[in-house]
Amino acid sequence: MSAFEAEAAASTKPDDLNGEEGSRGDRRRARILSAFHDCIIDKGYAKTTLRDVASSAGISASHLLYYFPGKDSILEHYFEDVALRIMGRIENFANEEPLQQIELLSDLFFAGKGITRSEIGFMLECFGVSVHDKTLRKNKKKLDRFCKSRLAALFGQLPSGAEQAEANAEIAYAILIGLRTAAYFDKKLKLLTARQLFRREMLNLAGIGERN
Repeated sequence: MSAFEAEAAASTKPDDLNGEEGSRGDRRRARILSAFHDCIIDKGYAKTTLRDVASSAGISASHLLYYFPGKDSILEHYFEDVALRIMGRIENFANEEPLQQIELLSDLFFAGKGITRSEIGFMLECFGVSVHDKTLRKNKKKLDRFCKSRLAALFGQLPSGAEQAEANAEIAYAILIGLRTAAYFDKKLKLLTARQLFRREMLNLAGIGERN
């Protein structure tokens, strides 16, 4: 098990709440997080209340507070969970050949298979809130640095060379976030088109150029 896998596993281990059986507590937390996700996608973070989340989860607001001290705490927990899943998916193909990694990254973010539209929407909500939330900002920084480190490792194996790897990783990540955000908000920009643009620029940065 890698260090990342150990961290991911630790983040999902059950913990007792005043002696409550862990598995039952985990199921209720999962229900709350699922309800929170649905509320955010439906109403946005600012307009979602704890009462909304509790109602969607089928529990009382006071019962919800037994598991999470407030709305910010739920958001922070959910963001960390989604970020870990995204990092895990990227880590899964870290040992592939560089060109295959480019294809898999393109599919992960733009083929609608790996990361869903609702996950993207939720992450964008979190990015906005992270401006004033220290915990979210810390977790976002962790996600950003992980993604850029994987991109740098990828570029370091290609003709562009290790000297340009970190600079290329910064550019590639900016293109990735920019295109994925644009594709979320602009219906004229189809995911397939965004995928083609991302793949093309990744190949250009890699010093390979467009390939069919």
